[in-house]
Amino acid sequence: MLELRNITKIYPTGGENVEALRGVDLKFRESEFVSILGPSGCGKTTMLNIIGGLDKYTSGDLLINGRSTKEFKDRDWDTYRNHSVGFVFQNYNLIPHQTVLANVELTLSLSGVPKKERRKRAKEALEKVGLADQIRKKPAEISGGQMQRVAIARAIVNNPDIILADEPTGALDSETSIQVMDILKEIAKERLVVMVTHNAELAERYSTRIVKMLDGKIISDSMPLTGEEAGKEAARDQIREEKSRKKKKPSMSFATSFGLSLKNLFTKKGRTALTSFAGSIGIIGIALIYAVSHGTSAFINHVQEETLSSYPLTIEAQSVDVSTLLSTFIGKAQSVSEHENDAVYQKAMLYEMINAMNSLGTQKNDLKAFREYIETERAREDSKLGSALAGVQYTYDADLLIYTRNVDGTIIHSDTEALTLEIMKKYAGMDMSPMAAMRQRTAMGSTSSMMASSRNLWKELIPGNNGQLVNEVIKKQYDLIYGSWPARFDEIILFVDENNEIDDMTLYALGLKSEEEIRELMDAAIKRTTVEYEVKKWSYEEICGMDFRTILSSDCYTRDEKTGTYIDLRDTEAGLKYLYDNALALHVVGIAKPGENSIASQNRSYIGYTSKLTEYIIEHAAQSEAVKAQKENPNTDIFTGLPFKDTDDTLTTEKKAAEFREYIAALDASGKASIYLEIMSIPPAEATEKFVTGTLENMTRADMEAAIAPAIAEQTGMDKATIEGYIASMSDDELRELFTRALTERYRVQYAAQVRQQMSKMSNEQLAGALDQAIVQYTDEICAMYYDEILEFSDSTYEDNLIKLGCVDLDSPASINLYASSFANKEIIKDAISEYNKNVDDLKEITYTDYVGLIMSSVTTIINAITYVLIAFVAVSLIVSSIMIGVITLISVQERTKEIGILRAIGASKRNVSSMFNAETVIIGFTSGMFGVVLTYLFCIPINLILHRLTKLNNLSAVLPVQTAVILIIISMLLTLIAGVIPSRSAARKDPVVALRTE
Repeated sequence: MLELRNITKIYPTGGENVEALRGVDLKFRESEFVSILGPSGCGKTTMLNIIGGLDKYTSGDLLINGRSTKEFKDRDWDTYRNHSVGFVFQNYNLIPHQTVLANVELTLSLSGVPKKERRKRAKEALEKVGLADQIRKKPAEISGGQMQRVAIARAIVNNPDIILADEPTGALDSETSIQVMDILKEIAKERLVVMVTHNAELAERYSTRIVKMLDGKIISDSMPLTGEEAGKEAARDQIREEKSRKKKKPSMSFATSFGLSLKNLFTKKGRTALTSFAGSIGIIGIALIYAVSHGTSAFINHVQEETLSSYPLTIEAQSVDVSTLLSTFIGKAQSVSEHENDAVYQKAMLYEMINAMNSLGTQKNDLKAFREYIETERAREDSKLGSALAGVQYTYDADLLIYTRNVDGTIIHSDTEALTLEIMKKYAGMDMSPMAAMRQRTAMGSTSSMMASSRNLWKELIPGNNGQLVNEVIKKQYDLIYGSWPARFDEIILFVDENNEIDDMTLYALGLKSEEEIRELMDAAIKRTTVEYEVKKWSYEEICGMDFRTILSSDCYTRDEKTGTYIDLRDTEAGLKYLYDNALALHVVGIAKPGENSIASQNRSYIGYTSKLTEYIIEHAAQSEAVKAQKENPNTDIFTGLPFKDTDDTLTTEKKAAEFREYIAALDASGKASIYLEIMSIPPAEATEKFVTGTLENMTRADMEAAIAPAIAEQTGMDKATIEGYIASMSDDELRELFTRALTERYRVQYAAQVRQQMSKMSNEQLAGALDQAIVQYTDEICAMYYDEILEFSDSTYEDNLIKLGCVDLDSPASINLYASSFANKEIIKDAISEYNKNVDDLKEITYTDYVGLIMSSVTTIINAITYVLIAFVAVSLIVSSIMIGVITLISVQERTKEIGILRAIGASKRNVSSMFNAETVIIGFTSGMFGVVLTYLFCIPINLILHRLTKLNNLSAVLPVQTAVILIIISMLLTLIAGVIPSRSAARKDPVVALRTE
């Protein structure tokens, strides 16, 4: 039972209050047709709106099935309107952009009825009102009477308890009005129908009860409820209330909200398209900037990957940190003091430079332990270091000696640097070998690797991570134009330049040019004459048929039976031929050249061999006779027969004495005789001092000048006047010191000559015996002195000799080259080295200098910074377009105010209304994002054409990744959603009664 108890409704208007209802008391039966009559402004519609839950009473109470509505919340009223009330309005209030069927379905959508059942019930409702054939039409395509019947179908489709009709025939003709009233009368048989009307005739004809109102009060009721009827209705109320509590609260699904908004936007296609395009401008700007930036970054990453393959992070067994020295050379000299700029002053540069050089220290790296660490990390699947490494190359101090026969049949060393030095010395008279040797000695850190890579004809290929002999980085940089990549230790590959060409010196080193041809080129260059080049070419088969041999360093030396030392067989033509004929043959299996888009590949010719060849050479070197002989005699140089000098700077007197006695004991009679003569030839210090002092006592400055001048002339070749001027410039102390050194040397020579003359008649055995007797009497101090002054040592060391013979430990590389695919991965490698250093002793810490990092560390940062600035600048337009979309959404709210009222009347909540407009903004945001992304892809075509034409770089392209495009679309949707928050909340807050009256 529906009951109104003392309902009052007051509208505040201006500064006054208007009472629309004044203490209305009214009860309704479960099913009856009630017509409410009265003049305009008497409160009929207000009471109808309060009954329907569209408007709230000021005081009193509305009881629904015996339940008071004083504590009802918005969601309770929404449920009430959706499940218990159906509205039929004078102006139909259909949603114009929805079909007849969709208008009727809408109520069921809010109730959560499945689509199949919803459609079935909507069709049944339309059949009841006689519109089964009009379901696909839109409201504008049917008559007024038909629209009112659609409204009735919408009201009854959810089987409500109450139908509220506000002037249902007010806009209809008489015939149509009768049809509508017949339908309502039929409905009233099963439920309560409350109709507000001015038409007393229709009310009398169709209503079962007529209630008349005047000035907000009920003045008559044709058939009020009796006490008995009220009691029965109250009993039924309890049953209905239990059922009503189980009813699901209405909620508009996202699909429904999306569908309503989409259909509304389609009714304004032009405005929607322009709005979406305007919103896409910011997306286009950001997308284009990111596309160019991403393309540039991808290009830089490509260059970085190739550059890093040429310049890896190199860690050498001995490392020198030269960053301080570099900063000293590059930096500015410091002023020694503050002064006025009134003259020229000195500032310190030399001191800072020398101080920096003195502070340089050589750090030994334990590469054996570090190699073990690297291999352990590479074996781990979850290792960051293993993932960051594109390749690892271990280098050793073993020379790779490759020989071939040139076109004349002469065996030559296939090495461009060695042949260049030889040619320069032979034909140009320029001996550059000391310079090359000095360059090798002074090369530090990874610069030595860089220099070697630019000079050497033969280069070891970077191995792969999974046991591959050739790294994928190499295969990406170069195109294989013939044959295959090396797959065995004795297979090699020739790299030519981008035009399939090889330079003259390389051709000579490969044996494809004769020495005579090189000499003619040298002569022409020296004489500055023009050379007519004859274009020569070789087929791929001829190149792959070339014969190269690798000779092991240890095999080059054989023992001389006369001297007991080892000599180099390469010094003789026969020896070199023997070595060549018995050497390991290498097979050229392929030819490659730089790829079309390769940037950092070396555009020069060289021959690549695999790490397996290096391992083969090292393993076989350890088995040679020369290596075994050197290892059996670790204190003696097998090439000179001389002992190695102990390089320990802290060698004590006792140890020197012991080594001297040990050395003497190992000599034969001839060796001992030679040593004894040298010992006896050293004058006693007292005798030397007595001679020098006695001579100087009787000499004046003039005597000293006259005596020393001939000696200086003999040594320097200067003329007499120059010598006299030079001597005259000396102080007395300087002249005396110079003359003292000359006298000391003179006395030593004279004393040695006398001793050797006196002992010339003694045999080696006698001299050896004399030494054996004398050494017993020598103290440790005397033996230590003779150790320093007499013993002759080898200029080499035991370790140097083993390296010379190619005997090295595979587990102890001379350097480790760590290759990264990007600078980001390179940072991971550097972090891993830092982490390694934290977990080892100080002596095992790894030090290195990242030369490429010093130069290129800021490239990526600069590009990213520029990108961020441009994106931030363009983002302003995106924000502006979002605000514009917010304004347009607010306009859409104003245009759809009636639709908001309709939705609220059929049970939609404030949240549902808000969701509907949020869906609209999301749709616009999605459309804007799609416009922006699609247009960006289209704009990238001419942009790339321009970039390729201006830069001549075909792999520099503006590229918008798909994932970025998706992210930009999502950003566009989020921004428009945020922009529509205020308009959607405004829509949700609208009064449904006011909204329904808005046109």
